[in-house]
Amino acid sequence: MKVFMIGGTGLLGSQAAKELIERGHEVISIALPPLPEGAVLPPEMKIEYGNYLEMSDEEMEKYMTGCEGFVFAAGVDERVEGPAPIYDLYKKYNIDPINRLLAIAKKCGVKHVAICGSYFSYFAKQMPELELTKWHPYIRSRIDQEKAALSFADDNFDVAILELPYIFGTQPGRKPVWMFMAEQIVNSKGDIMYPKGGSTMVTVRQVGQSIAGAIELNRGGNAYPIGYYNMTWAELLPVAAKALGYPDKKVKTIPDLFYKIGGAMLMRQQKKEGIQGGLNMVKFAPVQCGNMFIDKAEGCTKLGVKPDDINAAIGDSMRLCKDIMDKKVNSMSMRGE
Repeated sequence: MKVFMIGGTGLLGSQAAKELIERGHEVISIALPPLPEGAVLPPEMKIEYGNYLEMSDEEMEKYMTGCEGFVFAAGVDERVEGPAPIYDLYKKYNIDPINRLLAIAKKCGVKHVAICGSYFSYFAKQMPELELTKWHPYIRSRIDQEKAALSFADDNFDVAILELPYIFGTQPGRKPVWMFMAEQIVNSKGDIMYPKGGSTMVTVRQVGQSIAGAIELNRGGNAYPIGYYNMTWAELLPVAAKALGYPDKKVKTIPDLFYKIGGAMLMRQQKKEGIQGGLNMVKFAPVQCGNMFIDKAEGCTKLGVKPDDINAAIGDSMRLCKDIMDKKVNSMSMRGE
């Protein structure tokens, strides 16, 4: 089928395009310039550079007419800070585009939609006692994004939201989201101080498979929790440290209270600077310090995601972070893919 994508030059979009093309689909995409230095896109993908937010509905209709699939691999994530209320920014980039674009897609005869979302939505639904949508504007925005997207689904219009977790893997020229972890490991004088808990995760190749699987297999409106490998921080950090060249560094678990204190300090600094983050870092402690695990049968298996080498993907991410820290390569920041 012919698939239209927004965000085809990003880490996730380019991998999804590669997977779709390998499966025999045609992919056309709009993406923000510039292309990261050294990044390689599937040569078969038709790419045009521009800002879809500045394009008219008529322009978007020209792209979508004749397409059966649509992938939204854009938007912003919790790393983006700004003036309060920060929710307004998330609404502008994550929710309003869904209402607009899915209406256009439906009008143009698109049948299958895949949207890159967040696994925080899954935990917000699974753990209502944490009140994640109350305390965290970003998580609230992702739930609202899901509600908006699923409101368009019917027997002739399939909508899949991929609740994506921690993702490891690299795109040349694109700064990994893992710089904070690499810097903490490199700069720690002795043991790596980290809270207890852990997370589910996937490789970027598996994200591409989940997006392609959603376009091909999803029927109706569904949110898919995406998680394949579950690792505690105590398991993950030594793998990262070894890749960075510090195989002997150990992980020392700190009390949850220490994490909350650090979160309170960060929020005070944000307030001083007149900005707000997408997460309340004090109230986020139960998430960061808990085992946020997902069984692969809940989403990945349903979408045909295959096993991959997660340790190799972690290593690749860390080595690119180190090269950036050592100024061996040029890079541009992730844009919330």
